[in-house]
Amino acid sequence: MSAAAPQIAEPAKLVPALLDRAAAARPEVIAVHGSDGALTYGELARLSWAARTWFAEQGVAPGDRVAIQATGRGVMVAALFGCLRLGAVAVPFSPELTPYQLSYLLADTKAAMLIGDDRDRAAQRAVASATIDGLAAGLAAVRPAALDASAPGPAPGDLALLLYTSGSTAQPKGVTCTHAQICFAAGAVAQRVAYRPDDVVFCRLPLSFDYGLYQVFLSAIAGCTLVLAEAGQDTDLIGQLARHQATVVPLVPSLATMLLALSARKPAASQQLRIRLFTNTGEHLPPATADALRARFPGSGVQMMFGTTECKRITVADVDAYLTRPGSVGRALPGTEVRIVGPTGDPLPPGEIGEICVTGPHLMEGYWNAPELTAQRYRRDVRTGERVLHTGDFGRMDADGQLYFEGRRDQLFKLRGVRVSTTEVEAAAAALPGVRTVAMLPPAADREAILCVAGEVTDDDVLRRLRELLGPAKAPPRCRVLSAIPLTRNGKVDRSRLEQMMQENET
Repeated sequence: MSAAAPQIAEPAKLVPALLDRAAAARPEVIAVHGSDGALTYGELARLSWAARTWFAEQGVAPGDRVAIQATGRGVMVAALFGCLRLGAVAVPFSPELTPYQLSYLLADTKAAMLIGDDRDRAAQRAVASATIDGLAAGLAAVRPAALDASAPGPAPGDLALLLYTSGSTAQPKGVTCTHAQICFAAGAVAQRVAYRPDDVVFCRLPLSFDYGLYQVFLSAIAGCTLVLAEAGQDTDLIGQLARHQATVVPLVPSLATMLLALSARKPAASQQLRIRLFTNTGEHLPPATADALRARFPGSGVQMMFGTTECKRITVADVDAYLTRPGSVGRALPGTEVRIVGPTGDPLPPGEIGEICVTGPHLMEGYWNAPELTAQRYRRDVRTGERVLHTGDFGRMDADGQLYFEGRRDQLFKLRGVRVSTTEVEAAAAALPGVRTVAMLPPAADREAILCVAGEVTDDDVLRRLRELLGPAKAPPRCRVLSAIPLTRNGKVDRSRLEQMMQENET
């Protein structure tokens, strides 16, 4: 029998407290299983204190930024918590960053230290550095700081994380996150997703992506096991899920499509898996894909969520609520509020489309070294004085407080005089037989709107079927069938690259 979801205790105010609570309650339970082996909660806590000592010995001081390569290793998780225990600011970065991108990140953050690998040697010359292996050896050699809650450390309002978004702008933006904001966001999400103490959370998402990173915090709150998927082993995902007896799988659409393709090759093995929950945020999961997951993995449910790095999560739906409330991404987190506002900033009634705005303690501090952008996105309500995040995303709310995402400002457009959202067209196209992945590009100055699909279909067939599903007015005027849709490091559609591909095709 599965264990009940844990009661949520008084919210933590410091991120390391999430680990300390789990270590005190369940010290022998496996906390994280990475490519370097398994660590119990007790071991992870002790290793994080060793990391605190090691960082201090390297000259890292409270407030300093530490760039940490987000590998799938337990020592990286220990380093993260150790950095935060010291009061330094962790900056997780993807192993796939190019030297140019990494150099930009180090310069933008004025990092005091870099934990990377041999590939990062050019950037390492600019700051104090160590490899992941060197970090592991260093932690084994130092005397850990005393497990003493009174040891000097951060305050709840101090910065803990700098999370760089993977947006389509020329350079990524660093979102600044305090301990208190992270703890509130993680605790509020935990109440809705309700991970259980006996869960095994299988994380294939990169830990440089906040959706992946927060699996560390959510697993600690539940006291369950987090498995960091083995890099370069995607063809064996079904085998990994079976070996670890995974019960929860956070995913984006590209990962869902991969799992479905792999499970089709091993249907018997897939039927025997213990997965009870798939969660989705980062990019909308088409209902047809959610249906396929539930059918292919018996006993599983799908929980849709919607969020942005600027406040972590905005809404969370009930499990399988997409079946009864098509298109809904759920209700606001406990202790927060979602508003739909018009061009003047006034709230709109249920059913009307406007900008999605958010208030609550989960609003992050702002953008690193970007006060003008921070002031543009994080504003004060002139009536209440509340801090309000203007997301730049558009949606509508029903009378029950359920949010329906329509797209970003540049993803809503008029087609043949009718308002169209890329989300609506993509959802319809994804449901067509033979379509694996889709991405809709709104019209630009030099071209019409164009739908890109990957799958065993023809462009004429896709357009004909969409005219039947959406009507002639909303069906896209053009369709391109590609071998694959380009993706970012986080598994989202790389719309900038896709736009470039379309431009190259026109020339």
